[in-house]
Amino acid sequence: MQDWISSAVTAINPMPVWIIVVATLLVAVVAGLLFHHLLFLTIDKWLRNTENYIWLLVLEKLRAPSAFAAVIFFTTLLLQLTPIGSALAALLARVLQIALIALLTWMAIVITEIFGSVYLRRLQVDVEDNLLARKHATQVRILKRAAVTVIAVIGTGFLLMSFDAVRQYGVSLFASAGVAGLAVGLAARPLLSNLIAGVQIAMTQPIRIRDVIIVEGEYGTVEEITSTYVVVQLWDWRRLVLPLSYFIEKPFQNWTRETSSIIGAVTFNVDYSTDVAAIRSKLNEIVAANPRWDRRIVNLQVTDATADTIQLRALVSAATSAAAWDLRCEVREDLIEFVKTKMPECLPRRRQQLVDREAAPTLPPADNVEARQPEKAGLVGGRSRSQVAGERIPRSASKGKSQHGVSPPRSTR
Repeated sequence: MQDWISSAVTAINPMPVWIIVVATLLVAVVAGLLFHHLLFLTIDKWLRNTENYIWLLVLEKLRAPSAFAAVIFFTTLLLQLTPIGSALAALLARVLQIALIALLTWMAIVITEIFGSVYLRRLQVDVEDNLLARKHATQVRILKRAAVTVIAVIGTGFLLMSFDAVRQYGVSLFASAGVAGLAVGLAARPLLSNLIAGVQIAMTQPIRIRDVIIVEGEYGTVEEITSTYVVVQLWDWRRLVLPLSYFIEKPFQNWTRETSSIIGAVTFNVDYSTDVAAIRSKLNEIVAANPRWDRRIVNLQVTDATADTIQLRALVSAATSAAAWDLRCEVREDLIEFVKTKMPECLPRRRQQLVDREAAPTLPPADNVEARQPEKAGLVGGRSRSQVAGERIPRSASKGKSQHGVSPPRSTR
């Protein structure tokens, strides 16, 4: 075997170096990919026979980086047998070093993605009671993205530090506290603040995946949480994109922080003569027949009273905010229909009282301040406007004008 290798080396010595290097790289790439393909076919067939789908997922994720690793391995092995100069050997060694750092970084990122994907597959976020699943899903996704960012930064740092010039520049940059270091810190502030905010959100969890929130005056659902921003799907399918630091620094409403159950309110105005007990009984009947009600809370109260109407507020509970919205709309529609058909006299209306002239109160004494200033007391022709509006005018007089030049008001009866 040794004699065959020696004879092969002696045979290729007269050839140009670049041809030898190119041929060696081609042979290494072909050999590495062929070996990788045969190995993966064998492992894939064995895993499919055992029906181990989790490891099939891991195998699929590792397909690309493992192929790169096989090419690097065969390239390193064949270059050791190739007669090349020291300068070219140093250059190829540097290239292989960079490739190895990139491979390790890639493998670390892929392994992080694998662990995150395998863990997320165990969570059921599509069920109704999914609070714990959404909590774990949010933590895993945020921490996974933060870990990928940190691994990429570390890998890039090692890659750059493998060059002497970059290493010296980096050491001098981070060792000094000059203007350059301050500029780099200010430039990296948004990235670092969002990265730290992501870790805080993963730990404290003010929001989670599929949380229903009110943010910037908009109702929406948390659709995606990345390492730098949050995507909120609004009720009309628009998307609101906010930085992670927003949810640490500014207030917002979270309707599903502890549970998805929520109370909905329905308010409407009716007349003072309304039978509130009858409406309360009808509310119980409407809610009991509605499948969106969670059988927990139903109530009707008089919450306000104005000069013309009273305000009724119906409280109903539902398992989710979407169900609560639909339940509120249906309850409001049914109650309005009930009042309109069964109690039409209880619809909101305005009242006015007409006063006869005979029953009107007498004027105050002449020495009264308002009597001495009729224009300020609102008098018309020596009489108050209330008396004029309330007195009964004969039909014959209604056709002419009063002796003071003012048209007599028509009787409202």
